[in-house]
Amino acid sequence: MNAEFIASMEYWEREKGLDREILISAVEDAMVSAAKRAVGPARELRCEIDRKDGDIRAFASLIVVETVTDKQSEISLESAKRHKPDVQLDEELEVEVTPKNFGRIASQNAKQALMQAIRRAEKALVYSEFKDRVGDIVSGEVRGFDRSDVLIDLGKFEALLPNRERVPTEEYQRSERIRCLVKAVQGSDSHSEIILSRRDTDFVLKLFQLEVSEINDGTIEVKGIAREPGFRTKLAVHSRDEKVDPVGACVGLRGQRVKNIVRELNNEKIDIIRWDTDIETYVTNSLAPAQLKRLEIDHDKKRAHILVDPDQLSLAIGRRGQNARLTSILTGWQIDIDPEEEVRVGFEEQVAGAVEALAAIPGIEKEQADALVHAGLLTLDALVGVEAEDLAEIPGLADHAESVQAAARAEKERRAGSNPNPLTGEAPAAEEPTEPAENSVPETGAAEEAAPTKEAE
Repeated sequence: MNAEFIASMEYWEREKGLDREILISAVEDAMVSAAKRAVGPARELRCEIDRKDGDIRAFASLIVVETVTDKQSEISLESAKRHKPDVQLDEELEVEVTPKNFGRIASQNAKQALMQAIRRAEKALVYSEFKDRVGDIVSGEVRGFDRSDVLIDLGKFEALLPNRERVPTEEYQRSERIRCLVKAVQGSDSHSEIILSRRDTDFVLKLFQLEVSEINDGTIEVKGIAREPGFRTKLAVHSRDEKVDPVGACVGLRGQRVKNIVRELNNEKIDIIRWDTDIETYVTNSLAPAQLKRLEIDHDKKRAHILVDPDQLSLAIGRRGQNARLTSILTGWQIDIDPEEEVRVGFEEQVAGAVEALAAIPGIEKEQADALVHAGLLTLDALVGVEAEDLAEIPGLADHAESVQAAARAEKERRAGSNPNPLTGEAPAAEEPTEPAENSVPETGAAEEAAPTKEAE
């Protein structure tokens, strides 16, 4: 057992980096209980393991007396002089009290004590090695599972990826290598445990620091980050150097930088947002590519009420409200998104408009225009195309049919003369003017001026 014991000490020291002296001292302390059972309650009993051959011996501190009354704590002067010739009465003398066959008895306890000492030494080594590495990314191999927790082999140490720190969309296989963030080192010198995480936002932030040199050296600053692990992450960046495009630097040439991070996150979507001091611009950038119609900002309550076209509502809110929720987390503002109600002209308003248009023609009174509209003649073109006999059949126009028709034709000729069509020589209908879509240019410009947002899937 002695040679085996020494060999095991050398193994743990070589393979795990554990101090052999600490292990041997721990086993010595554990042997005292075995020695007490074999020797009895001797005074100041201790055990010692020879560092060369592994022999285990027990020692007790006895008081030198003339006549022994307690064998457990006293030794006669005559016996004491055999160990130390110049010993005096009442002097304490350490004497070996190793019982017969103590090695066999001690070997059983030594194995158990050794394993306990190894575990304690490993915990202490874990704490000393990792207490300053919280926030770093480490790579390890999936060793096994404890219910929903994952055991990760980091080489000399074993770490734990708890279920609460796992990404819900990820599944792991034995022997698979994964990268994790060191979230915490729990415990103390005697009992420590490395806690890893893949769902923490700092994990994504650290990946960007490793991948994007401009973030690592401080040229680009990450102003905010919001994440729903496994689904989407929004990252707001700002450049301290005007010559450096923060979004482009994070995306990389042909998107290579962000692709590497997306691959590590198992195809989690990443939106890189240009940060801005103006909250309206910041919110607009964060909700892109959705086009916003109007923003109502309440600085006191830190609330932004956003109106969008109905066809942009689902894009702005995102699946299950994800886009709006992440924007709220990223900006720190409450985000409310509603569709802008379309102004619809009702039937009565349309009738009133047609009456006003016909009544504006010189020679046609409002009562006559009302009768014409209710008869189905809503436009000047429709009125010109009707004969006077047909107009006379309309109630209220029997005596005014010819004058109404004449007024309509005169107005038609007047409009044709003032604004002739170069192709047909006819004037366009007054009530249906054709004008350029004035809103199309500003909308395009606004879209072009919006800060670029890169999404990697």
